[in-house]
This record gives sequence, structure tokens and C-alpha cells, in this order.
Amino acid sequence: MIIPSCDSWKIDQRAAVISVPHAGGRLADGELSRFRRALYERLTRRADALFELADAVLCADGPVRSIAELSLVGEHRRGHGSGYAAPARGGIDFVRLKTALGAVSVPRAADGRLVSAVDVTCWLRPEAHTARQRILCHTYGRGKDQHMMVPSWPCSVVVALEAGRGSWTAPLDAVRLTPGDDAATVTAAQVRGVVDRLIVVGHWRPGDPEILLVADAGYDGPRLAHVLADLPIVVLVRMRSDRVLRRPAPPRAPGALGRPRRHGGEFVFGDPGTWGEPDVAAHVETRRYGQALVRAWDRLHPRLTHRIAWAGRAGNLPILEGTVIRLQVDRLPSGAIPKPVWLDHPETPDARAGRPVDLVAAGHLQPTPARPPVGGRPAPTLEETAVAPTVVPGSPPARVSAPTPEHRSARTCSDVVPQNHA
Repeated sequence: MIIPSCDSWKIDQRAAVISVPHAGGRLADGELSRFRRALYERLTRRADALFELADAVLCADGPVRSIAELSLVGEHRRGHGSGYAAPARGGIDFVRLKTALGAVSVPRAADGRLVSAVDVTCWLRPEAHTARQRILCHTYGRGKDQHMMVPSWPCSVVVALEAGRGSWTAPLDAVRLTPGDDAATVTAAQVRGVVDRLIVVGHWRPGDPEILLVADAGYDGPRLAHVLADLPIVVLVRMRSDRVLRRPAPPRAPGALGRPRRHGGEFVFGDPGTWGEPDVAAHVETRRYGQALVRAWDRLHPRLTHRIAWAGRAGNLPILEGTVIRLQVDRLPSGAIPKPVWLDHPETPDARAGRPVDLVAAGHLQPTPARPPVGGRPAPTLEETAVAPTVVPGSPPARVSAPTPEHRSARTCSDVVPQNHA
């Protein structure tokens, strides 16, 4: 999988035909060929050396331990000095490269919906004492029953998920977290850029199902949904089993004095006595997990405080309501004791309208139907309270967020200490 040098590229582009077969017999115009050409065009300095180094990384037989070892791979036809000079002195147009990456076909769910996931993965650098901006990351399994804090470079990665139980994903973006970064703020900006690019390249159009964004318990789902309320996405986040949420405030009694209540009774995940009757319940029989019981309670919200992300906010904090889903199965394929899974599907005030949640369809959990478009409303910031706008029936404009500057506080993973790695 070698691409010719710049001179031969300009003379005859037919020489860039890739030797990897593609579906449909489109050898020269296959998607992999087009992406490789796009990648090469976005290498602004030392393009040939960087491209061959990338080929060597992909075609190496085992883990990549050093650039010197990559110079011995057959796809790397240059000396080992070129391998070190390429990442140190080469250049990449990351803005155009992200757009080219978004243009590649992405997997979809069974109903045609785009499903993306965001998570933080750590590049462990315990021995890189001179590496800049390392952060202590919690790691598992480094020894027998040992959890350790290891100096690392954490990266926030957004991928597109495919249907089924496969583990293959399509990477869409990666941003390195630096010391002092707020993960939720960086993730919101990252997801906004990914969704904008998916809209630009035509992977999402007005009328399509909204993009489903899933995340683990380390993310603040209500805050993400609040900040990204102007985008065509819905958020589904796993929650810790020790959380406590609040119900809506009860109606104010006539003639009552004092400040109106903003929060209702508690909903304690660990206390079934506070749950009450679910708004929706369903039983599903599965082959691998036995019977699955799914229950959902609508209009629950966290009680926000003027700390961390909301520290600089004056006045009352917004009420970020959502639907909480509890999933319990009979057994696990591994034989371990199954524990319940709590999920939060936060919604913005303009999307409530008293809609129930579709829990079961085709034997698996499904998000709520798509929300109606909101007519180009700008994204609410953390200093603003989300207010329901007036929705004009019959007006379905595309909800494309305003362009955001690419020079964010968190740099791309490919731009981390270029003199130390390819």
C-alpha cells in the first residue's frame, strides 16, 4: 500500500492506484483509495516521509515501540533519519483532515440512525519523564488486584458505533486533555465539531433520525444535553448506582407564602421505596441474558449547585429534566452476578411535550423519537437558562450549529509533542 512521491503524483495520478481490492470492483475509486489520497493531500510538509511512516505503523507485525523499528518495515523505504524528521518537521492540515475523515462512510444502527460514543482513553507514559502535560490516570489490571495512578496523556475520542455485538468502531475525532481542562467542556466542543462535519459531508440531513450520543458514567449527561441543545442529537449516559435525583416541584397551593419550591421529592437509586410506579415498564426475553426488565421514570433532574461548572453562574440554576431508565437482566454470558444498569436520557425544555419513552423495539433499548426542529436557536451557554422557544409548526430548518474555531484549548492527539512520536 505505497503511494508515489509528489512528483509522480503530479505527472500521472493513475500511478496512485492502490493494490487493495475494493467492493464493487472500483479499484482506483474505492473509498480506501480516496481517503489515502485525501490524507496525502493534507500533509503540508514532508508529505512522502509522513505517508510512508503511517503505512509502516499500519503494516507493522506487532506493537510499535520506536521509530527506528518502523524504518525496517517494508512499507518504509527511507532511512531511519527520515522517520524521526517527519514528525519533528512535517506538517498536517488537521482541519481538512478531520473533514476528510468525516466524509468516510460511517456505520449506522438498524433503524438508520447514527450512533456515536465518547470516552477518554489514556496513553500511558510512565517513563517519559520529560514529556509535557502528563496527567495521572486511574488504570486497572496493572497487577493482581491492583489499581494504579499512572502518568499518561488522556485523549477524548469520539467514534461511530455499528449495530450488533461487534467491537469495530469508526473514529471520528480525538482531542488530548491537558491539565486543568474541564472534560465536559472539551467534550461538548468536540461533539459540536463532529456533528457539524457530519452535516457538511451529508451523513445527516434534515428529517433524518437524530444522532444518538452515548457516554459512560464519568460524563455529565444533563449538562451535555443542555450545552448541545441546538444540535440534532439525543444523549444517553450511564449513571452511577448511588445517584440521587429530584422529581418535579409540586403545584403551589393557592395563597401560599414564601419562595416557590423548585424541587420535588427525592429519587434515590439505592432505595426502591422512593421510586414509585414507573411511567413505562417492559419485559424482553433475550437469548444471552435471559429475561430483561426495563423500567423508566420520566421528568427526573439533578439538584445543581454553584460549584465546578456552575460556579460562575448567578441566580437560579436551570432544571435539567430527563428520563431515567433501569435495566436488569437475569444472567450474564460470563457467569458473573448481573447488576442493574442505570441510564439517563436528558431532554431540553423545548423537547418535553409530555412524550413517553420507547423502551423496546426489535428486542433492544431504543431512544425516544426525534424532537421537532427548533428553528436555528443558538446553543445555550452555561451562563444562560434554557428557555423553551416558540416552535413554528411546519418549519423544519436544518439545525446546524454555528462554526466554532478550530484552535481550541485542547489540542489534537496528533499534535502532542511532535518531536517524540510519529
